[in-house]
Amino acid sequence: MAFTLPDLPYSHDALAGSGMSEETLQYHHDLHHNAYVTKGNELISGTPWEGADNAALATIIPEIYGKDEHQGLFNQVSQHWNHNQFWEMMAPGGTAMPGELEKRITDAFGSVDEFKKAFAAAGAAQFGSGWAWLVMEDGKLKVTKTPNGVNPLCFGQTALLGCDVWEHSYYIDYRNKRPAYLQNFLDNLVNWENVASRMG
Repeated sequence: MAFTLPDLPYSHDALAGSGMSEETLQYHHDLHHNAYVTKGNELISGTPWEGADNAALATIIPEIYGKDEHQGLFNQVSQHWNHNQFWEMMAPGGTAMPGELEKRITDAFGSVDEFKKAFAAAGAAQFGSGWAWLVMEDGKLKVTKTPNGVNPLCFGQTALLGCDVWEHSYYIDYRNKRPAYLQNFLDNLVNWENVASRMG
């Protein structure tokens, strides 16, 4: 067994009408994500986790987070997991937000619009590469941001929604306009049904 690159849950051009081009998905999924998979399989060789597959990622990531001797492996497997979630968190044209999720977000942030403002602000404020997240921690929803490949698994949180703010995620379509990319992601790309399903 080994880590494998999952197929996209839609065609490469399926998000083009929603602000994420076919070229972006070709580069981001087929090249960048695949590089994390390839390098992860290389670095895990000879470790206690050799032979691990995608199903083991959620166990391995918090186990090696913050350990200098495994930093290289962590970078690859964490980004592999992050991207596996990212593709599933989007859908062509986005989806309607289920009522229970809308209620939970409104209770936590005051309104859906206030949540979107907080999420977009977190992503825009992440210096350099990283991610913006909506997470559940101790039953409560909150917005966070993480550097590089770090993700909510490292802190015992449940990732409900994540947006990749590495430049390769948006530069083809938005150049250096990260806030515009984040706003489009929230308004036109999020698979809210998938987000709701992660609340358990």
